[in-house]
Amino acid sequence: MRILIVNNGSLYNNHLISFLTMQKSNFSVLPYFKALDFVDKFDSFILTGRQHNNKLMNVINTKIIYHSISHNKFLFGICYGTEIMALALGGTIVKMNSIKYGPTNIEIIKSNPICNVANNIFKNHRYKISKAGKSIFCLARSEDCFYEMIQYSNSNIFGTQFHPEMTSDGLNILKSFISL
Repeated sequence: MRILIVNNGSLYNNHLISFLTMQKSNFSVLPYFKALDFVDKFDSFILTGRQHNNKLMNVINTKIIYHSISHNKFLFGICYGTEIMALALGGTIVKMNSIKYGPTNIEIIKSNPICNVANNIFKNHRYKISKAGKSIFCLARSEDCFYEMIQYSNSNIFGTQFHPEMTSDGLNILKSFISL
């Protein structure tokens, strides 16, 4: 599997890159504004988190999501990557009363191919999915976020509101995804 990491400016990209390097994954990293020129060369995408809102970033990530669906490719959204996936597929997000930061636990509520036992995850986000779009299934939830982990239809398109690159349980989710 050849993976394109779409760099949207997450503070945690170095953790993701280190993990994929240790896994000996075949991956490349491109800034979001260059990613569309190369989507045909990859069969899998990871949409990273972000630090700032950017309209062009939203447009490009949405096009990558649609490309993944129409070409039956693999996609994994992290934090913002999951939020833009929900928006692209007809869902909504809301600003939370406060930033959610640090470790917390999730509960798996639907059997899925990438995670059945994760508990300890790391959050750093201000927004959350409030309504899932059409054909989005909730896989896991937490005390303050119902859509902690989602899957589009029965495809290989997944997303986490949290940062899986920051805990061992989260890394196991990423490892399962890249092993699909």
